[in-house]
Amino acid sequence: MHPRSRRSAQALLLTILGEFVLPREGSAWTATLVDSLGAVGVAERSARQALARLKDQGLLEPERHGRRTRWNLSAAGRHLLTVGSERIYRFGLDQGAWDRNWLVVHSPVPEEQRAKRHQLRGQLEFAGFGFLGAGVAVSPHVDREDAANSVLRDLGLVDTAVVFRAQVGSLLQPEELLRRAWDLDAIAARYGEFIAAFGRLAPGEPEETFAALATLVHEWRRFPFGDPEIPGDLLPATWPGRQARQLFEERRAEWAPAASRWFDEREAAAERRS
Repeated sequence: MHPRSRRSAQALLLTILGEFVLPREGSAWTATLVDSLGAVGVAERSARQALARLKDQGLLEPERHGRRTRWNLSAAGRHLLTVGSERIYRFGLDQGAWDRNWLVVHSPVPEEQRAKRHQLRGQLEFAGFGFLGAGVAVSPHVDREDAANSVLRDLGLVDTAVVFRAQVGSLLQPEELLRRAWDLDAIAARYGEFIAAFGRLAPGEPEETFAALATLVHEWRRFPFGDPEIPGDLLPATWPGRQARQLFEERRAEWAPAASRWFDEREAAAERRS
């Protein structure tokens, strides 16, 4: 019914918390969250384990009401989901004309510090950078300099690193630099899978609609971590990311009313239980 990505109970729970719990004062009953995870195929035992893990991570705080438990987002949980939601829902929006400047990070890491080399690559890729070679990362967004500096400081690489802004010279077109730094075909293929799955998905019952919306948001959450938000000036007119963004907005608006009613009904039922 929908694309099968690497979905864990904990990750799905975070999606549900961000989409349905954060806007509702950041609180929900255990039964509601277990039922919600059940709707997207998570067994009750795994759902309860996911709740316990988020509690251990300081993102959820349990509140006992007799034999029942109500889960409240902690300050850290609210911050994480608020920042994440803003990134998810703004991702893919038109950012206007690109100024043709690149942010370049040059940070050679010696062989004896191989672990740091892998950490540097992973953390900069998470921040939306692509790599032209070992220790050379680029981004078409110069406003990500603070993120790059933070990574370099955390890894103790400031003394040997250089961060600067640059433009491509006459020997290379920006589009070619883009292809050297990112696998655009792989990114486009993922957008194609998203479009194929959710373009034809037509849930019927309220629970199916809830599951469809939760899965839609969950799958969309993955794109900010693989697509560096390439400026539109660098992309072909047929870039599938634009269609995927439009589909995401349309399906979310279409499914949200019924999905929200289903979630609220679960909350009401849990409230009535003794």
